[in-house]
Amino acid sequence: MAKKEFRSPEQASADPAAIPLLERAEAMGVSTAFSRADSMPPCPIGSRGMCCSMCLMGPCRLTKDGQVGVCGATLETITARIFARHVAAGSAAHSDHGRDLAFTLRAAAKGEAKGFKIRDPFKLKAVAGYLGIPTEGRALNDIAVDIADNAIAQFGQQKGELAYLKRAPKKRYELWKELDIAPRGIDREVVEVMHRTHMGDDQEAEHILDQAMRCALSDGWGGSMLATDISDILFGTPSPLVSQVNLGVLRDDEVNVIIHGHEPTLAEMLVTAMNDPELIAYAKTKGANGLNMAGICCTSNETLVRHGVPSAGNFLHQELAILTGAVEAMVVDVQCIMQALPNLAGNFHTEIITTSPKVKIQGATHIPFDEHNALEVARQIVRRAIDNYPNRKATTIPDVVSDVVPGFSHEYIN
Repeated sequence: MAKKEFRSPEQASADPAAIPLLERAEAMGVSTAFSRADSMPPCPIGSRGMCCSMCLMGPCRLTKDGQVGVCGATLETITARIFARHVAAGSAAHSDHGRDLAFTLRAAAKGEAKGFKIRDPFKLKAVAGYLGIPTEGRALNDIAVDIADNAIAQFGQQKGELAYLKRAPKKRYELWKELDIAPRGIDREVVEVMHRTHMGDDQEAEHILDQAMRCALSDGWGGSMLATDISDILFGTPSPLVSQVNLGVLRDDEVNVIIHGHEPTLAEMLVTAMNDPELIAYAKTKGANGLNMAGICCTSNETLVRHGVPSAGNFLHQELAILTGAVEAMVVDVQCIMQALPNLAGNFHTEIITTSPKVKIQGATHIPFDEHNALEVARQIVRRAIDNYPNRKATTIPDVVSDVVPGFSHEYIN
């Protein structure tokens, strides 16, 4: 067997902030996604979609021309099934984000979610127009309830088509109709992918991929588009502002809290809590000069475009942020979170805090987030981070930042 080739930090990343932290990981003897990728190359069979595990007669590995599985499934069928299931999982996760925001909007409009309110009434009325909801002479909260109910209904809808499809260019919409891939309901398309790709069901690759496209559209023109619009209603439509990005945004003399995941509801409350004078004063009693919040990945973009909260990096920066030794708490909700984080954090003082009822990670602290008492939960998390500050040891914060001007929303450009 050929000897494995391990990349140097300079070969592993073009980001100058990553290099000293990868060197630190190497010196400490701890693994990262970079080193694990080097030590564990992708399976040459699985990476080409040539391994089927849809039933218990397998798994079947198709490595020869013309070979079929035990059930007779061809390579084309197997590859299409695997790809379609990836689409279904991604659409389910991404769209579920929109579902949760719809429930939050409803609770806020009913006065049941303290800390949340309608921040963009113009966007509220625009979205109502997309959905055919009357606005004339109506209270904003009543309109918001109708929007939330309409959005929630589109997840379980069984017939017809998603309301937002007609926002697409006419030619594109007509093509979807012609190809019979216009989504009928968000959840329905995910379920149908799972059904069609089960052993003994759909066995024509192109037909399977047609449903994969319909499922993807149910997210792009359903769950995720609803999520974007509801986020703007609840948290404000972005407009340009100035901020910074990369790991140099962490502060050596302040309590650093990183928000990581996908849902903006918790992040919004953490922004409020981090600016609370009482908590800032409490941080100073622990020897810190203040509180500093930074983001990783998708949630980072939400707080960046609305509040200018600096972004510490992307998906591959989550372990690197911990390797700085300067993070008191990394607060996560759903999606893009590596299971490696708690083990890595065990080498430092960093506490990994999970918050979603859908996501727990072995070795992490779980503090359930509930939109009905969101600010209280956020304050509790920030206080834990402050209490952790005295446990910080040596830090390695790269002096690498870039200025950025985000916030160019569709509404601002228009």
